[in-house]
Amino acid sequence: MSEQHDDASIPAGNPPAADKPAFRPATVASVPLAAIAASLGIALPADSGDNTSVTGVSLNSRTVEPGDLYLALPGAARHGIDFVQQAVDAGAVAILSDEHGARQLALSDSLAVPVLVVNDPRAAVGPVAALVYRSQPEDGPSPTLFGVTGTNGKTTTTYFINSLLRSLGKTPGLIGTIEVLAGGAPIPSLLTTPESTDVHALLALMRERGLDAASMEVSSHALSFHRVDAVTFDVAGFTNLTQDHLDLHGSMEEYFRTKAELFTSARARSAVVTVDDEWGRRLAAEAGIPVTTLAVAPGTEADWIVAATAPRGLGTDFELRHSDRTVLRVHTGLPGEFNVANAALATTMVLASGVDVQTLQVALDAHDPFTVSVPGRMQLISDAPASVVDFAHNPDALARALEAVRSTEPDSRVIVVFGATGQRDQGKRPTMGGIAARLADVVIVSDDDPHDEDAATIRAEVLAGARAAQESEHLGCQILEAYPRDIAIRRAVELATEKDTILVAGRGHEVWQEVKGVNLALDDRVELRAALTARGFKVSTNERIES
Repeated sequence: MSEQHDDASIPAGNPPAADKPAFRPATVASVPLAAIAASLGIALPADSGDNTSVTGVSLNSRTVEPGDLYLALPGAARHGIDFVQQAVDAGAVAILSDEHGARQLALSDSLAVPVLVVNDPRAAVGPVAALVYRSQPEDGPSPTLFGVTGTNGKTTTTYFINSLLRSLGKTPGLIGTIEVLAGGAPIPSLLTTPESTDVHALLALMRERGLDAASMEVSSHALSFHRVDAVTFDVAGFTNLTQDHLDLHGSMEEYFRTKAELFTSARARSAVVTVDDEWGRRLAAEAGIPVTTLAVAPGTEADWIVAATAPRGLGTDFELRHSDRTVLRVHTGLPGEFNVANAALATTMVLASGVDVQTLQVALDAHDPFTVSVPGRMQLISDAPASVVDFAHNPDALARALEAVRSTEPDSRVIVVFGATGQRDQGKRPTMGGIAARLADVVIVSDDDPHDEDAATIRAEVLAGARAAQESEHLGCQILEAYPRDIAIRRAVELATEKDTILVAGRGHEVWQEVKGVNLALDDRVELRAALTARGFKVSTNERIES
């Protein structure tokens, strides 16, 4: 990716990026261009002079600040070199590009800034950003950094880590799907993991503001697209691996290999790996760094195991037992076995960072850190009917969410509204339809983010999976198609009684829906509240979450 004008990896359903950077530290010591060239193992251009210094880096000409090094990379549709004049006009003092970019610039006589040329400019972005921003200096303090990867649970686990750190008296930051927290006002996210230029600037900003720690979601896209290059995590954590993003990776094996890159000495110092599935067990065995293993599933051996689970309110009390017989008592106020797994992983990762067991137990007892709000992660909108919005957008997450919201009250039904994303992993669409048919009483298939794909075709593939399961397994569910999505949500509320549960799945916190390149305002939480209110149901003001 180069200019973010054409970045296919930015999730649709979000508005365009702001034109000015929000992530940079207030003060950046200038770095001589010669030092940057030396770090890349290349010669400084002869016409660069001796005084060129850099105080920032940018991949996007619209976010260039005076003193920046503009990184002109090849993109999906345009090369960053096409925007070099805008970058220079904005104050860029030098350019870094590839041979193609250099040849293009050689045709112009007007460019008056030096150009660094490397074979693989994408691979240079992280190291250069780390050098310029001094994001994790060897000669100074920086926040303890937690990185969480896996298919499901990343967002909630990072919020849990931050909540536990605050209970310990720390001041943590956060980088993730929903927002960025860096000691100031929350900044809405466009990517699960921001570009590496922003990641390093954010880490420097957190250090500048005196934050003690930070937790970060590390997606497979981030690893594939070099967004965490030159970042060193103190503790890396693994949740699980289930089918998702195969449009990018092609196979589960490649998906696993990409995730496994985080668990190498080049990227992390230590790790906690959940070993409930075969991928986790394999990762723990193959990781190139010290690993602490965690098991939530009964009968699985690990350094730490979850035991003695007991329901309390909506949530669960449980124990974390170490193989040396150490025991921690933990509670999460959020329902579902997956929240036990998220809380257990967060606890174990904080332990792995060096916090002692006794101190951690005091914090757990005093502050109940794992009852915390995460926007759009099975966010409770009403109690009767129980109405929940969740981000579940792959087969495993959808199954877990449907199982978690099933009420034990007689005559209670589960009504689910969901769809599938366009131009993404088509193979999971019928699978998700089948899961919905098995685990819900009323299945309403609607649109997620169609992108440039035909929405009716996507719905048809999901419906085919649902109807095939219904027919072959003699399921008693009702299967409906309704669109647009706001109509589907209203239909779910029209069908519901106070005993029922409505789950609106797939989009979570997102407030835009992309259809044929157009961002349409759509927030499942807003639509669900409006539909419930119109029917006379009471909307909850307590935004608890369950995932």
